[in-house]
Amino acid sequence: MNFLQILGIVTPVFLLVALGGLLRRIQWMTPEADSTLLKLGANVLMPALIADSVLGNSLLANAGELWLPPVLGFLLVAISMAVVALLLAPCRVPHATNGAGIISAGVQNFGYMVVPLAEVFYQRETLGVLFLHNLGVEVAMWCLGIWVLTRQAGGSFWRRLVNAPTLAILVSGALNLLHANEWLPVFFRKSLHMLGQAAIPVALLLAGVTLYDQLRITHEERPRYGALSLAVTARVLILPLLYFATARWLPMPEALRSVLILQGAMPSAMMPIVICRLHKADSRFSIQIILLTTLISLVTIPLWIRFGLSLIGR
Repeated sequence: MNFLQILGIVTPVFLLVALGGLLRRIQWMTPEADSTLLKLGANVLMPALIADSVLGNSLLANAGELWLPPVLGFLLVAISMAVVALLLAPCRVPHATNGAGIISAGVQNFGYMVVPLAEVFYQRETLGVLFLHNLGVEVAMWCLGIWVLTRQAGGSFWRRLVNAPTLAILVSGALNLLHANEWLPVFFRKSLHMLGQAAIPVALLLAGVTLYDQLRITHEERPRYGALSLAVTARVLILPLLYFATARWLPMPEALRSVLILQGAMPSAMMPIVICRLHKADSRFSIQIILLTTLISLVTIPLWIRFGLSLIGR
């Protein structure tokens, strides 16, 4: 698979993101609708997609194989944050900026972009492995990320871990071990599938809306070019190698190797913007990292995916 073929697979993801921005500009997706769509996507559509991908998944039928994807997801994000922290240390930026850089560059876009690509590149069963991996990423982002920003333990982030997608992963994983796909009503499974198919388009449109809103924000203060360039370099050039090396040399199922290749090629996640705002960190710096890595990834994603797949012999 050459660069242009991979670019052709990646491009629809960016087109949907761009469409979201256009719909915001012409006011067909208004700010008043954001809350409703976010709740619909997070509490209904995404849990349905997760359940549809996990139930009947032969790759997740063995309880002994369920622990590795989330553990790797957690550890790789933790190491990524540590790498970014080391790179930013010489810059001596304020704590609020440093913390925003660590969480923004240290967490890859593990949902909005990687899920539709996994659906195209791999079999349906691999998507279930991806969601298990994302469970570990989510825990690392809310626990380690908030610790980096606040440097103190607190209980608020634990409540954020108890959300519909997390519960969907745990419940559907347990039901899959009980072979629920064989005895659940057909109409229920079809309903899950229909709802799940809408999850990614809605999520990508919302991602485009978010990016458009942030692009319109103007700031008088000049960007911290040194720290910004280091954070972006870490996300798009250094951290992919961490994921690819793990996929290449650590013993694991082939489906998990494939998941790590996609995860390593991703730009920064968008949720850190929200986390930085909640904890009064430098959300402006977070926005700059996310916007730059997302734009650069239009070129780097196909290159990294091609390199990563060849590395694991796919």
